[in-house]
Amino acid sequence: MVHTNALRLLSVCLTLVPSILAWSTGVQPGQIQNLVTFGDSYTDVVNIADGGYAWPTYAAGYGPFNLYPFAKSGATCSNNLTYRPFPPVFESQIPTYISEINNGSLKLDPNTTIYTLWIGTNDVGANALETGSDPGVTVVDTVECAVNWVSALYAVGARNFLFQNMIPLQNTILYSANSYPNRYWTAERNTTAWNVQMTEVTNAGNAISRLLLRGLAPALPGAHVGLFDSYGLFTDMYNNPANYLNGTAPLNVTGCVHSCVFNLNESTGDPGVCTIANGTDRDSFLWYDELHPSEQSDRIVAREITAAIKRTSDEWTTWFS
Repeated sequence: MVHTNALRLLSVCLTLVPSILAWSTGVQPGQIQNLVTFGDSYTDVVNIADGGYAWPTYAAGYGPFNLYPFAKSGATCSNNLTYRPFPPVFESQIPTYISEINNGSLKLDPNTTIYTLWIGTNDVGANALETGSDPGVTVVDTVECAVNWVSALYAVGARNFLFQNMIPLQNTILYSANSYPNRYWTAERNTTAWNVQMTEVTNAGNAISRLLLRGLAPALPGAHVGLFDSYGLFTDMYNNPANYLNGTAPLNVTGCVHSCVFNLNESTGDPGVCTIANGTDRDSFLWYDELHPSEQSDRIVAREITAAIKRTSDEWTTWFS
């Protein structure tokens, strides 16, 4: 007869197996103390694009984590692919980080530090792939560049990575079928064609990044590589706003907090006719303006990124190593 205590021990061990298996990849609960962020205006904590605080600021508080922000508004992955007059990830943000590591002004323990990247919105958008502004460059090129961010930081000692894929940009006002002339594009265009193309590009790009990250992870000994499904999260927010938005105005996923309608072909120097939601009404909107998530959306991003890092939820995250 098996001893009662042995049965209890076996029961406890079997109960723990799912948790052990769940933590066999990815960072461990309580491991991360430092958050280092790269990307564009969706992540920039200085030139803030949501009218309040950017998601890394909230995540730093939720963690809590020590925040080291390198993301810059307007950025693409590389200006050698899609040129914009803003600090790109490869020609500016990564070199700045490496310089601070080398000169000793930034000292981070690789084991307790995680690196995030949210890039692609400017690479695939207006004045880039969407409008054919960089002939010969494809979404394959821009996504490969983004995934190479992992290898570039791994080479200088980073070991924990969370890659944020592109949101459903076709659901932003700028790229919707019902779009209007706005601060980001005033020239005449076929809004239906833009919407269809953006749907194809975001889905293709995200599928490529998943495959590339899955293939890359085993080649980086000691690294933890995760994919945060921004596309899935924002799709769920779009389809089920009552689960995420909590403002005092009617919930709105097709308009924005700060909307400005221009006359067709009007100079963007004129603000156009603007409508602005104020106070707690702002938290009823998925979008802040025609391109950027609202502050309430960024709170949700911060909450889910924090949950992924602390391993309290992997609902939107896949760990490849």
